[in-house]
Parts: sequence; C-alpha cells; structure tokens
Amino acid sequence: MSTPQTTRQYSYSQRGSYDNLVLQEVLLAAPKANEVLVKTHAVSLQFRDLLLAGNKFMTGYIGLAEPWSNWLSNVKPNFVPCSDMAGEVIAVGKDVKDWKAGDRVCANFFLEKLNDEQTPETDKSALGGPIDGVLTEYRTFPAHSLVAIPPHLSYEEASTLPCAALTAYNALYCGYAPPEGGGNSAGAGNGRSLHVRIPKFALQFAVAAGATVIATSSSAEKLEIAKKLGAAHVINYRTTPAWDREVLKITGGVGVDRVLDVAGYATLQRSIDSVKQGGSIDLIGVVGSLNEVSPVDILIPVMFRNLKLRGIYVGAVSQLQDMNKLIATNPAATRPIVDRVFPFSEAKAAFAYFASQAHVGKVVIKL
Repeated sequence: MSTPQTTRQYSYSQRGSYDNLVLQEVLLAAPKANEVLVKTHAVSLQFRDLLLAGNKFMTGYIGLAEPWSNWLSNVKPNFVPCSDMAGEVIAVGKDVKDWKAGDRVCANFFLEKLNDEQTPETDKSALGGPIDGVLTEYRTFPAHSLVAIPPHLSYEEASTLPCAALTAYNALYCGYAPPEGGGNSAGAGNGRSLHVRIPKFALQFAVAAGATVIATSSSAEKLEIAKKLGAAHVINYRTTPAWDREVLKITGGVGVDRVLDVAGYATLQRSIDSVKQGGSIDLIGVVGSLNEVSPVDILIPVMFRNLKLRGIYVGAVSQLQDMNKLIATNPAATRPIVDRVFPFSEAKAAFAYFASQAHVGKVVIKL
C-alpha cells in the first residue's frame, strides 16, 4: 500500500454539539523516526466523546460543577474527536523495530502512559481532547503507544478495547485483589443504562475469573444480556431503587467484595451501603446526575468499615497489553458486544444514536 498524502477527518468547527462536526481533507505528514502510520478501520464511541462535544443535553444531564468545567475546557481547538480505534500499520519510521506494515493495532487512550503512573504529562496525551483523536482515515502514533489486537477479533470489535474494556480491566485486575471464584463482585451498571457498556466488559472479565457477579441496570433487555454473559443475579434498579438492600439480601447481609460504580454522585452512597466491611469500590464513571451527598455519610463508613475507594481513569499501554492477552486466552467469555456499526460518512448519525441511549453494546464507526 502506497503511503497516502492526505486524510479525511472529522473535526469541530465549534464546540456545542456533535452536529458541528465537519468532514474535511487535510495533508498527512510522513511518520517520524519513532512513529507509525496507521490506517483506521474502526472507531468506537464513548460517553466522553459526547461530553467533549459540548452537547447541551449531556452537560446538563450531569450538572457540570466547576472541576468538570475546567476539565472540559482543556481541549484542543477544532479537535478531531474520539479516542478508541483499531487499524492497520501501513508505514513505520526508520527507528521503529516492533511494528511492520500489515500489523493490526489499537492505540492506547493515553499515548504517553506506558505504566500505571498518572501525571499531568500523560493527561495531555489523551486522544480526542487535549490532542487530536482518531476519527480520521489515517493517523500517526508514537510506536510505544500501540498494542497488537487479539487475533480472533474483528477491527470493529477491537476498536472497543482501549477505553471501555481497559477501564474495566484496570478496575478489576490492577488495583485491589483481582476477582476470584467464590467471592461476590457487583460490577455491571450501578448508574444509568447509558454507561452499561463499560460494566459489560467488567462482567465478562469477572465471570472469566470465576467471580459471582450481581448485575444492575434499568433495562430488562440489558439484564437479560447480563444473565447470558454469566451474571449470577440481576437487579433492575428502576423497579428496585433500593438495590443496595437487595444486594445485602442476596449476600446474606454481608455485602459484596467489590463494587464497580459508573454513576459517581448518584450512586456512591448505595455503593458504600452494599459493600462488605473491608471491601472496595472502584469509581469508573460519572454518568449519573448530581445529587447531594453528605461528606459525613461517605467518610464515616469508609473509615470505620475500612473501605477502599479507587478512582479509575482508563489505563496504561502495559495494562492494555496484559488485557489483550487475557482476551486472547478467554475468547468466548470476553468477546466485545457491538450493537451497531455506522459508515464513516454517517458519523453524526452514530453520535445521535449513541446519545439516544438506545444501544445495547458498543456503537462503532467503520472506515
């Protein structure tokens, strides 16, 4: 394949909505000595992509406080959106030894986060915000930011791995004790169904490790999928809003070993109430609306019940490599669920469908 001189890419003419995405053709520089040129085959959408678009519905939905306003302002002008991709290497710089044309790869969410150390510098390397993202036909990446795709996955399936899957893997395997058979792990959607895609991966990884999983969602359809994926118990928090009490009932009053909380403000209190003494809560999302939570209601039980709280912001290149090895050795249990695939020309329609919350699984754009 000859090296292209231009690439078609989407960028924002102005912030405010994904309707402001503009498709244009721009010049494409050849890869530098330590860079790799990749042809994008698939891009998957994340909740963050809606936030960074400045979509009024989404920003109003989470009730942005000052820290969020600051985070959303740290975005490159006219940036190319999206962080998650899968593609094919078509050219490498003269000093690159680990990649060759034809290799199938994903780029890590943070291009410069090689290990589990978060710094201001790694934050600045997040795709689709501080720097241009991956909703483009071709893009160069630092060679060290790329990871090989599990061989059994399609490009569409592999595009879902760098953010959603890695966040779940990081929460389950890279912090406190990994899930093991015989324990209870509540990890499938303590927030609104919009963000159930991240806990689906957590559910799959936990089941692969032999954990007992209690899955929660407001969607009966998604709970049926959770049961098919191996959840031992499911709770519809729309019909059972006090789901923490139901978790205690299921676990004989003890509580679960771990909670993966995707809603943040909206569910943290119930997450604390549902976890056992000495248990852990991994905070992996903020899809729930703001509500008033007393610091006393949080700090006192965390301290006196010896609970562990851990914030998760995606993961590192090394963790993505390890996760892909786990996926390759557990192909049936960990296969990504793709709800719908849109062509590149219909990227705005993909964003609209994703924002509608009608999806069950990942929304992908195919190039």
